[in-house]
Amino acid sequence: MGSEWLYIPLYELCSYLNRGSAPAYAEENGVLVLNQKCVRDQQVSFSEARRTDTTKKPIVRERFLKPFDILVNSTGIGTLGRVAQVRNLSEETTIDSHLTLVRPDPEAIHPFYLGMAVRCFESKIEALGEGSTGQTELSRSRLGSLLIPVPSYEEQRAIAHILGTLDDKIELNRRMNQALEEMARALFKSWFVDFDPVRAKAEGRETGLPEEIAALFPDEFEDSELGEIPKGWSVKQLGNIIEISDSKRIPLSSRERAKRQGPYRYYGAAGIVDYVDDFLFDGVYLLVGEDGTVVTSAGNPVLQYVWGKFWVNNHAHVIRAKGGVTVEHLFLLLQRINATPFITGAVQPKLSQKNMNAIPVIQGPPELNQIFGRLIDPFFAKVRALNDEKDVLVSIRDALLPKLISGEIEVTKAECFTTRHV
Repeated sequence: MGSEWLYIPLYELCSYLNRGSAPAYAEENGVLVLNQKCVRDQQVSFSEARRTDTTKKPIVRERFLKPFDILVNSTGIGTLGRVAQVRNLSEETTIDSHLTLVRPDPEAIHPFYLGMAVRCFESKIEALGEGSTGQTELSRSRLGSLLIPVPSYEEQRAIAHILGTLDDKIELNRRMNQALEEMARALFKSWFVDFDPVRAKAEGRETGLPEEIAALFPDEFEDSELGEIPKGWSVKQLGNIIEISDSKRIPLSSRERAKRQGPYRYYGAAGIVDYVDDFLFDGVYLLVGEDGTVVTSAGNPVLQYVWGKFWVNNHAHVIRAKGGVTVEHLFLLLQRINATPFITGAVQPKLSQKNMNAIPVIQGPPELNQIFGRLIDPFFAKVRALNDEKDVLVSIRDALLPKLISGEIEVTKAECFTTRHV
């Protein structure tokens, strides 16, 4: 079946293929600019995007992104070759010079099929890079020479439908998780940042909370080193409310990991690095970046909410909460912390255990913390379940992708398989 397909250079299937340009960065307003950090796990993330001032440096019309545009990381060791396809845009967006924009020509190929096909060849794209160590670049001519398998349009559409159905469910799970976390964050902000129930009681208003919960909030404030806080609450160092399991971490070299491939996630400072044949931890934990990638662009610590059986290298602190505070409560708390003052090292940023322990945090009474933990637990239980389901769908999609794109699996057989899982 696949042997009958045509193999066509990528540039012949595009209406536009070019690198982005260096923007005139602006602190606010302006057009959104995606960079290589925005292309991860075959998805477009807008959280690391910045903005450009188009009055200082105009943008070529073709470089404004459109739905179904394909983005390819085109610089760097370990990042070159990453691929993602734009599905939705909420505002005008462009790319910087580290990305290449590949715009499918709908007259030549099904746009979503081409996105899937390019995603299938990430390793081949990475191999097209040229240059010295640390300066690897991917030219548009070499990317454009990539041969894409092209079946009939009917097969393209069918393959796009199958993989798109899986992608849509994966995206739905992601959005549901995002909504669940936002609801938990909103409640945390109301109780522990804005102190809405305390302000309501201080002003003689109803809190809107059940009487037994409202009674746990005071009706006045007092000064603290972090500013005004509810009376009777305290400012503690983070080390007083966490348990650290860093001593159980064991780093594995890439060579060791290659010999020990398995089903268990191997975490680094900012994400999953590999999968290995054993685990060190089992349960729900919070990982905090220790060195390398330790703070977000907003200055918050890099966090990973993790569960199940997993391994961690020595680039992430492994922590749990204590004193009536749950891991989920701790996660929401640390998401709002400015960690920048506690980071050392100019070349290799580091959040040491000592400095992490010294971060000041506001703490309410244990009874209130326990109630808050019980209230948000269903949100995060659903987050874990949806994410586990997403992982299954991703594994199915990633297994089907190369087989469908190569013609190894017939579309009808893949359709039967996916209907049982979506």
